[in-house]
Amino acid sequence: MSSYVEYYIKPKALDSIILKYIPWYMNTHTILNVKTDKTLKAEAKKVAEELGVPLNTIINAFLKQFVRDKEITLSANQYRPTPYLESIFKQAKEEYEAGDFVGPFKSGEDFTAHLKSL
Repeated sequence: MSSYVEYYIKPKALDSIILKYIPWYMNTHTILNVKTDKTLKAEAKKVAEELGVPLNTIINAFLKQFVRDKEITLSANQYRPTPYLESIFKQAKEEYEAGDFVGPFKSGEDFTAHLKSL
């Protein structure tokens, strides 16, 4: 019984695919060497495994966020809201204290009807 590759992709075609893939991969990916504490790496790898995500995927996600946001968030408090969310909380509190709110609603239907009336 022949394998999937032998049946669906002829050996010469496979060679062609590989020869096109290697230069593409080499031109779009690089290796980043980072020195870090062995214990930290082991702990990070363990957490990544618990999440079911490879450690390099987590590091790449961090780098993408760093480039996109141009900021680093370092916090010992993992449950602290972002500055944007804090501003939303502040605005909501000010509106509530000023009496500028609607509700509470007696049912989900009442809430939906109010939203549709806006």
